[in-house]
Amino acid sequence: MSTTPTAGLVPAGAAPSAPAPLLRRILLQGKYETLAMIRNGEQLILAVILPLLALFGLTVTPLLDGLGAARVDIAVPGILALCAMSTAFTGQGIATGFDRRYGVLRFLSTTPLGRAGLIAGKILAVLAVLVLQLAVVGAVAAALGWRPAPGGWLPGLTMLVLGAAAFTALGLLVAGTVRPEATLAITNLLWMLLGVLGGIVVPAVRLPAVAGNLAHFLPSGALGEAMREAFLHGTFALPQLFVLLLWTVVPGAAALRWFKWN
Repeated sequence: MSTTPTAGLVPAGAAPSAPAPLLRRILLQGKYETLAMIRNGEQLILAVILPLLALFGLTVTPLLDGLGAARVDIAVPGILALCAMSTAFTGQGIATGFDRRYGVLRFLSTTPLGRAGLIAGKILAVLAVLVLQLAVVGAVAAALGWRPAPGGWLPGLTMLVLGAAAFTALGLLVAGTVRPEATLAITNLLWMLLGVLGGIVVPAVRLPAVAGNLAHFLPSGALGEAMREAFLHGTFALPQLFVLLLWTVVPGAAALRWFKWN
């Protein structure tokens, strides 16, 4: 009888191989999530096409007149914030919800990745797609005449990363606690409500009184205002920074606690 060990089995007396280091596990998960998002046509429409349509709409209508020297300068920071919400909240929320439905997350629960590794990998994927969005939207905006404040890139990118983390945590909380069909409905509905009345694209001062006051405490309003402060004035918006931190920590902790793999 052959003594060659069967493929896939650990030979007698041999120690099982140790799992890859946590950082490598997160990087591999992030790569998988990124490729899945880029190859999904619906995700690309949500992540790139719709924000570009919104950018063109805001630059050719008088909705933002009176808020700055040029419409495009007011519009672009909000559109970049919308990109973060589209990818991190709606895109990741829907993808994760249906990964649960089809057993992908149940499979991942048997690996050393863990909840923290899964969330970190998804945040990494969101940031990778966000780089693509920033390049595309930035190029189109520059062609339309966008001229950001010289010192706005550091605070702008910092707030964009923090906003992406907050929306990823919120999206995973929804996707990990309700049925996939409900996740689809909730994330799409909130995307529309926050996009129109959440202060992310249209500044709170141009919204109805109730919506404008509420927008300051929402992740959408905080990110939109922080991005406008950064790219219009080159400054950090500290109140919005704390709001985004709160929306990152609380939903993130809740997702770690109540996320269901199946």
